Amino acid sequence: MPEKIKLNTEFITLGQFLKLADVIQSGGMAKWFLSENDIFINGEQDQRRGRKLRVGDKIHIPGHGEFLITE
Repeated sequence: MPEKIKLNTEFITLGQFLKLADVIQSGGMAKWFLSENDIFINGEQDQRRGRKLRVGDKIHIPGHGEFLITE
């Protein structure tokens, strides 16, 4: 069962999400983390730090878990 991440705005960027989900400790680590790890958003691989995530998006990070963006 995916961990739910509550969103209070229309969208959040992938870089912001990584920090909010406690995958990384600071926003500055996002670029490095994305270059070293595979990230799957709704089943498609995407490494763009600025990728907009919206309610209903499913994020899978092998070794770190699965997440679902909720309202």
